[in-house]
Amino acid sequence: METIEHATVPTNGINMHVASVGGAGGDTVLFLHGFPDLWYTWRRQMLSLAALGYRAVAPDLRGYGDTDAPPSAASYTAFHIVGDLVGLLDALGVERVFLVGHDWGAVMAWYFCLLRPDRVKALVNTSVVFQPRNPKRKPIDSLRALFGDDYYICRFQEPGEAEEDFARADITKLMKLFLTSRNPKPPCIPKEIGYSGLANSRDKLPPWLSEEDVNYYASKFSQKGFTGGLNYYRALNL
Repeated sequence: METIEHATVPTNGINMHVASVGGAGGDTVLFLHGFPDLWYTWRRQMLSLAALGYRAVAPDLRGYGDTDAPPSAASYTAFHIVGDLVGLLDALGVERVFLVGHDWGAVMAWYFCLLRPDRVKALVNTSVVFQPRNPKRKPIDSLRALFGDDYYICRFQEPGEAEEDFARADITKLMKLFLTSRNPKPPCIPKEIGYSGLANSRDKLPPWLSEEDVNYYASKFSQKGFTGGLNYYRALNL
């Protein structure tokens, strides 16, 4: 089995950490992770596709892991993220990719296809459908009207507030909560409870997630913090 390799690629004014595996001669599959994830989310899919002859590439997106994290939420628009990815493809010498996205990665994958269809062969997206902009109301206003102030995306809007909430929890338990939640209802978290108040509710792991996996995520978010990932939500109106 081939080994996943790691590199740092300058692109669009930031340094991006990129994991890759597979021969340079095969078609390239570009994986985009969500919140609170990393390139690591795609490790099994990368190895499987590499075994079939594809070149699999998965970056830590802007704000995550070992990629730079500009502090301002205004630096996390779709234009910034797609710009990062186009620069990455240019640096790798890749003209067009099969694009795979999940969660925020899916959102950015939709925009990638809209803004630069010339760089995409095909799209596989999971968990987030395409949502056209409403010209009469900003996204956060629409979400607040539908679900109220306790809806998690609304709760994430105030800079520093979610970070303080997360900091009150053991980060390993917090990652277990994020990665194993399976409630289909819209996540509404009362401010007086917060994520820190729920972090003890996930002790048993599913078979597809190990303590080693959780510890990897926890170590990276301990180093980087959550502001970069939260800035995607804070840039939603932009």
